[in-house]
Amino acid sequence: MATDGLNSPVDQVGMGQQPGPVNPSERIDAIDMLRGIALFGVLAINVVTEFRVSIFQQFLSHGEISPIDRAVQAFLMFAIDMKAFALFSLLFGVGLAIQFDRLAESRRRTQLLVRRLMALLAIGLLHLCLIWNGDILTEYALAGFIALPFLFGPRRLLGFGALLFLGLYLLMPVLLPPGVFPSSLSMWHDVAEANRIYPNGGFPEVLAFRLRELPLLLPLHIYVFPRTIGLFLLGAFTWRTGILQSPSTNNRLLLCVAAIGICLGAALTFMTSNGVIAAGRLNTSAGFLGTILLALGYGAAVITIASRERGKAWLGWAAPLGRMAFTNYLAQSLIFGWIFYGCGLGLFGRLGAASALAIGLVVYAGQVMFSRWWLNRYRYGPVEWLWRTLMYGMLQPMHLSPKRLTA
Repeated sequence: MATDGLNSPVDQVGMGQQPGPVNPSERIDAIDMLRGIALFGVLAINVVTEFRVSIFQQFLSHGEISPIDRAVQAFLMFAIDMKAFALFSLLFGVGLAIQFDRLAESRRRTQLLVRRLMALLAIGLLHLCLIWNGDILTEYALAGFIALPFLFGPRRLLGFGALLFLGLYLLMPVLLPPGVFPSSLSMWHDVAEANRIYPNGGFPEVLAFRLRELPLLLPLHIYVFPRTIGLFLLGAFTWRTGILQSPSTNNRLLLCVAAIGICLGAALTFMTSNGVIAAGRLNTSAGFLGTILLALGYGAAVITIASRERGKAWLGWAAPLGRMAFTNYLAQSLIFGWIFYGCGLGLFGRLGAASALAIGLVVYAGQVMFSRWWLNRYRYGPVEWLWRTLMYGMLQPMHLSPKRLTA
């Protein structure tokens, strides 16, 4: 969810000049639109599978559910689950490459980028421990430290690194020894405890249980960590090819990627979820590949549409949301925590998937309107501003100029 907010062409930073953020008017809107749309996928999965119920409930039998809840869950698992997170990983890699290239003339480039990742790590750990243990910011920061050295090499090194880590991810079902994941008994126990504590406990009880869950969640992060690094590197590689700087001149390539990614990814996802491919580790790896291909297809399709004038008119509403994705991601955790946990409305375990998704849609629509209102007055979202301030070591300008306010 974290976004650096810097996705414009490289601007030179002189040796004696203080590096700083890009002017909002210089951004590539298509990337912001893609990020804003991907944020909905993240929200939908989080609210249905991780705030509404225990994250481990999806690995256990669901019992009796209504047809509409079953349909919602089936659609989310097929079309959105993990794909939106993969898109965000790609976009984070793009942002990291942009930052790296922008700071090419600065002696402080490495220092600033390390400071940027350290700030992300600090925010992620606070979010993980105090607000919600489904955090991905901590994982992003750690993966960023591994991906950063690759940016000092040529473009082919980024491509090789992406293939290496994504290949490792596809082999994870084979490489991981048995017993890494929690047992069914452990998951059942955790679900029972979650159903008791999350809807009824106050903040201290919820916080204590959230921290106790962390060892159970760690294997899930280990499983997807190579994919996160690989997609970071693939995003950086994509930026270095120049495709994102001028998508309108690369329409044919983007359309091919969209068609192949969506068709092949959907086919693999369908086959793995319906047992067409033999069950077991091969089935799991094929499902992983389907997720990556679908994410690439979605991203190429949105970039293609958003790079056209009519597409900008259709998808322009998502750009402010994408520019404030970091703020909106953390705000979703606070809002859904209040809705589902005992320190708020305590609706955990009491709603079906369709009802939870409806709540998510309302929150998302509110964030679309709020993001547009905020960015008509300020340069950056509040958390984006904090991240920049921590990275550069000085207060960043927040208010728009009077000229821009009246434009």
